[in-house]
Amino acid sequence: MSWRFPRAFWTANIVELFERAAYYAVFIALTLYLTNIVGFDDIAAGWIGGVFSAGLYFLPPFAGAVADRIGFRKAIILAFALLTVGYFTLGAAPYKLTVLPALVVLMFGGSFIKSIITGTVAKTSEPGNRARAFSIFYGMVNVGSFSGKSIAYPLRLNLGLEAINYYAAAMTLLALVVVYLFYRNVEIKGEGKTFADLWRGLMRILTSPRLITLVLIVAGFWIIQHQMYATMPKYVLRTVGREASPEWIANVNPFVVVTTVLLVTQLMRKRQAVTSMAVGMFLMPLSALCMASSPLLESWFGSSLQLPFGITAHPITVVLIAGIVVQGLAESFISPRYLEFFSLQAPRGVEGLYLGFSHLHSFFSSLLGFGISGYLLAAYVPDPATLSPEALAHAYDRSYEVWYYFAAIGAFSALALLLYARIVRRIDARAAARA
Repeated sequence: MSWRFPRAFWTANIVELFERAAYYAVFIALTLYLTNIVGFDDIAAGWIGGVFSAGLYFLPPFAGAVADRIGFRKAIILAFALLTVGYFTLGAAPYKLTVLPALVVLMFGGSFIKSIITGTVAKTSEPGNRARAFSIFYGMVNVGSFSGKSIAYPLRLNLGLEAINYYAAAMTLLALVVVYLFYRNVEIKGEGKTFADLWRGLMRILTSPRLITLVLIVAGFWIIQHQMYATMPKYVLRTVGREASPEWIANVNPFVVVTTVLLVTQLMRKRQAVTSMAVGMFLMPLSALCMASSPLLESWFGSSLQLPFGITAHPITVVLIAGIVVQGLAESFISPRYLEFFSLQAPRGVEGLYLGFSHLHSFFSSLLGFGISGYLLAAYVPDPATLSPEALAHAYDRSYEVWYYFAAIGAFSALALLLYARIVRRIDARAAARA
């Protein structure tokens, strides 16, 4: 019985797979597309990508409130219609005047999906099988992420970056058809939060020193994590060559998370949430240092390494994979325990309202991570189209130094988390003594 779920549950999970495949195929190539096809420079492409990603983390609670009012079926049909139009426009009209509105359409469509799918999974499961329901959901998310980035690689090489957007539009159109046919006669309502409720919750977090400090500290972790999409694609293609595969390199992350998260959670089950988070936070600067170590490997092995099974790889590819393995492990320490720790910092009785904005850290990390990336790329890994042949010969000699900046951000965030935890414990101890 624990595997039996209503049709709406399975429909939601299937279309979630389609939507994630579309999203990650486009997202891994977004800054490349904005620069190579549309014509934005690295700095502008970074800020545009950051605003787009930030909006996808900020808007879902408000989109969820709209879905509550109009019903989940109408909302999910609207969402996939918006996504299909947005992705198709990116492919068909790669111009500065049309790309920005298309990204706004995608931002709103994606924010509906985030709130509706998770709401459907929660509302179509029971306490006895809810853990299994969400394990299925997260499995679909990772399958979609992995498959979307895998398909993006041959599409980019053989058909060009525009083709990735057409693929994404086809996936969301297919999802729209599935929703229209099979998500019918099901009206699932959410929690009924109003915009006023959500705004109050947001303002409470932004004006609470305790909560906003935690959000900004954890944002330091996610700034590095976002470099898989902000910095890594341009970095590897410009330093290694067009045949390199940032899409497959990025796929290392979900693979590591899926294979380690249960083991790490089990190992840390008796430890406090902040302890598990601190381990992950200190792993993140190590991941950035791994990515910066390509000169060392090149001095030992030259420009090509022989790997098992007859595989050869550039040293930069190897160190990027090693860094992303460490990132995935760090994520396994942090992500499962962050919501627990965040909820403990919220005032009693309103934890649920506050948890609606628990991913506010990704809003800040998207803006800062992509924004910082644009400036660092322009300084250390400039667009080859802007360089003369003479300048291009030595343009990337110091490209690895990009990762030192992110190592510094990660180290500062890890130390800040330890200091934060110590201060919070003292405040709570004094409050308990006075009580």
